[in-house]
Amino acid sequence: MNTSVDRARLSELTRREVARFEADHPKSRELFERGKRNLLAGVPMPWMTEWAGPYPVFVDEAQGARFRDVDGREYVDLCLGDTGAMTGHAPKAAVEAIAEQASKGITLMLPTEDSIWVGAEMERRFGLPFWQFCLTATDANRFAIRLARAITGRPKILVYNYCYHGSVDETIATIEDGVPGSRPGNIGPPVNPTETTRVVEFNDVEALEEALAHGDVACVLAEPALTNIGIVLPDPGYHDALRELTRKHGTYLVIDETHCICAGPGGATKAWGLQPDLITVGKPLASGVPAACYGMSAEVADRSLAYMDTLPTTDVGGIGGTLSGNALSLAAMRATLEHVLTDDAFDGMITLGERWADGVKTSIERHGLPWQVQRLGCRAEYWFAPTPPRNGGEAAAVDDHELARFTHLYALNRGVLLTPFHNMALMSPATTEDDVDAHSRVFEEMCGELTA
Repeated sequence: MNTSVDRARLSELTRREVARFEADHPKSRELFERGKRNLLAGVPMPWMTEWAGPYPVFVDEAQGARFRDVDGREYVDLCLGDTGAMTGHAPKAAVEAIAEQASKGITLMLPTEDSIWVGAEMERRFGLPFWQFCLTATDANRFAIRLARAITGRPKILVYNYCYHGSVDETIATIEDGVPGSRPGNIGPPVNPTETTRVVEFNDVEALEEALAHGDVACVLAEPALTNIGIVLPDPGYHDALRELTRKHGTYLVIDETHCICAGPGGATKAWGLQPDLITVGKPLASGVPAACYGMSAEVADRSLAYMDTLPTTDVGGIGGTLSGNALSLAAMRATLEHVLTDDAFDGMITLGERWADGVKTSIERHGLPWQVQRLGCRAEYWFAPTPPRNGGEAAAVDDHELARFTHLYALNRGVLLTPFHNMALMSPATTEDDVDAHSRVFEEMCGELTA
């Protein structure tokens, strides 16, 4: 158990915060109860019940880096749809492009000129020359895996313990007591993930080489840094080893930039000089409109086209989707990349990420708490641990659900929304220094109460 705070004091403060939440959010409670009549668990997706309060806050309106709930309370949004709204809510350029394209046609099964522009822009940002479009990062990962398997003839993939790549079946795997298997909470897996997947710990070069030496891994699917178990950064030289070993063993390297795009306009791939064979990215690319894409090297593209030429048809081959690459998504992507998530915008967002991390660190040190702060570009978080974890297993081991629930609820009750499941904040082009400083004040107040 985490001993950095008095547990009796924590329980007392949590009860107070729950009572405050319930008093402040009667309309959200009413909607939640109504939702139970027709919605599983009372919400559109079951994980929406996992916010810190006894029921979720229902949103009335969102603009920029703030939103207002149905009870009329306003919040600084540091969650930003868990990256999906990293653009800020309803950015003007994207909203105008979405409205214009919607009036001219939404989906056609035919290409538009916007797709040409977006493909060229993705090459500029990430370095890979050939791109395809889909609706979610899950789809992008799934399709990249299929291509890698097809052109290598190998059956397995490799992922990291406690990774996150959406709802791709092969990636919902973990290591428990040294044994790979299905991740706890995996709902109805079609097969045991060990049939399709090898799992190793992040930053463990020896384990990586041992797994690749079997010669059956089509691709390694990797975030540049783990993000969904908290921010776990790579050791110096780890990515060099990863690239060297994948090439040595004839395995493709797929980099998932969906969260790590927070490192810069070209994600960690550009910021850290990575050399993947394929890249997948989704979430913020179209300012909240479902859109994602995957890019590939010239070699992967040539081998993929040659493979597809051997098939009688590709429309039912597991890669595609009727709405993939639709006109509305591509118009939104173009506007977002051209006018919202610009190079200059990232400079400002990363500076704010540094400011947020500095504010948290100052309070941690002032109150003598054995906690750490990690930052990845414009994304940052704090850990309830004296040293940052180096892999997913270590990150899971230091999780303190009770303390995390309190910190989230404390911030929420004072008008600051953090990313659920983590003590994490994300900056948008619309986020301001005042927004960041609002969190710093709340965090300082919370640390003072915990250590009183």
